[in-house]
Amino acid sequence: MTDSQTGPQTGPETGAVHGTSRYAALDIGGTKIAAALVNGNGTVLHRARTATPRGGGTADGAAGGAAVLAAAARLLDDLGDDAVEALGVGAPGVIGPAGQVVSATDVLPGWAGTPVRETLADLTGLPVTVVNDVRAMAYGEAHAGAGAGFHRVLHISIGTGVGGALTTAGRLENGAHGTAGELAHLLVPERGPVPCGCGRRDHLEAVASGPAIAATGDPGHAAALLGRALAGLLAVLDPDAVVIGGGVAQIGAPFLDAVTAAFRDEALPPLRATPILPAALGTDAPLVGAALLAKTALLARTDLPVWTTLPAGTTLPAETTLPAKPRE
Repeated sequence: MTDSQTGPQTGPETGAVHGTSRYAALDIGGTKIAAALVNGNGTVLHRARTATPRGGGTADGAAGGAAVLAAAARLLDDLGDDAVEALGVGAPGVIGPAGQVVSATDVLPGWAGTPVRETLADLTGLPVTVVNDVRAMAYGEAHAGAGAGFHRVLHISIGTGVGGALTTAGRLENGAHGTAGELAHLLVPERGPVPCGCGRRDHLEAVASGPAIAATGDPGHAAALLGRALAGLLAVLDPDAVVIGGGVAQIGAPFLDAVTAAFRDEALPPLRATPILPAALGTDAPLVGAALLAKTALLARTDLPVWTTLPAGTTLPAETTLPAKPRE
């Protein structure tokens, strides 16, 4: 993989508009790091993965975060020699406007405080865009997956943890504190077999995550609890659809059918027909989303008249600086 800016090119404007340009993407998780080469239309061209380094971090997490990002940067070399325009990263935790991890659970020990964007930009020489991993999944599904065509979508990821994100007209909704759409910490009426990432056992993540299901051996019960929680949550959010992805969702119809049945039993009548759909992109969703966000951010960094060339509904990462619009 090489930086497209070091060789002949037609400029980032071409890469942002046409599907022929290439974007690198990383999905950093607690057990694995995945990488992909993605074209401008959201098609994955190459994939690579490696185990997430464990241990070796200092009390402030600096060394641990550096080791994870060094492994991620090395993984990009496995994507081949195609020139790429930019790098998009889906990372766990709450991501700040400078691409740093503001807060994180112990799913990835020592991760909080890691300057993801700055470090990867130094290691790769590429423009880097960083977003929470579930938000990356949501952006991918909203633009190239099951959420495409719906106006307002609640995206849910069930895996090592439980995560959520909201999109409206393809735009990510971050909220005042960067947590819009999160549902891991919804209260449930029983004690879970494992703690939520925050430490409590009466949260949805404690009963519906992959580790919780492994501990009980009862995915149907976890699905029912998720469906009941959605019945209350959708009364507040009122989305057009719900998209469920992540490792647990790979169970398929038995899990999703149980979620849907519990939801319809508990939901208000006007909400019961809300589609609950499986994610279409599978484990590629956060990679596709991160790549498309990198593409959007690259468009905004050029001297193009962004206010006229960005597609309707395009969302820009919080750290993006737009060129000033000239006076009429």
